[in-house]
Amino acid sequence: MGAQNYGIDTKVAEAVAQEIKTVHDLGIEVAVVVGGGNIFRGVSESAGNMDRAAADYIGMLATVMNAVVLQDALEHADVYTRVMSAIDIPQLAEPFIRRRAIRHLEKQRVVIFAAGTGNPYFTTDSAAALRALEIEAEVILKGTKVDGIYSADPNKDRSATRFETITYQQVLEQNLKVMDASAISLCKDNDLPIMVFDMRKSENIIKAVCGDLSIGTLVSN
Repeated sequence: MGAQNYGIDTKVAEAVAQEIKTVHDLGIEVAVVVGGGNIFRGVSESAGNMDRAAADYIGMLATVMNAVVLQDALEHADVYTRVMSAIDIPQLAEPFIRRRAIRHLEKQRVVIFAAGTGNPYFTTDSAAALRALEIEAEVILKGTKVDGIYSADPNKDRSATRFETITYQQVLEQNLKVMDASAISLCKDNDLPIMVFDMRKSENIIKAVCGDLSIGTLVSN
């Protein structure tokens, strides 16, 4: 949503698309999981007193909208892209089929996974972990608005320190809110590393791909 209070800033989508293109041009297979918090989040105040499952489904639809926007930005940058949705919306996206997703990646297409896991009560973090394991990804790059994992909230505690590396177990034991516990546990059980970094800074996506730990935190065993 950029500097807006909500909604979609196409300039941000274009900037993200250009960074993804840079990574893609290196010959790296790229899959993207998008959230929908800029439009609607099932557990947020905007959901009010709605039924949680219904609110979560609306949140999933928000991720489909973001996915189509990112697809458009990528294709304007001459990157072949496919959106695959966990909810059946054939006019906008292909259904998620694991083997088809892998085939798209083999053909050097960027794949965008939308609609989370297709189930309520699961976050976008869980969808990222699940899809990453399904396509046998080497790492999850968690692009967020902080430059890594801190010992405490750096906005509230000036003494908070950033970890350059940390284990899954430490994240769970210290209840560090970088990803939800189910996603961390899934990565831990399958030894899938997570790189947490600030995606708002230019060129950080390519730096994360290249393993530059100065821009964030690596979670592993």
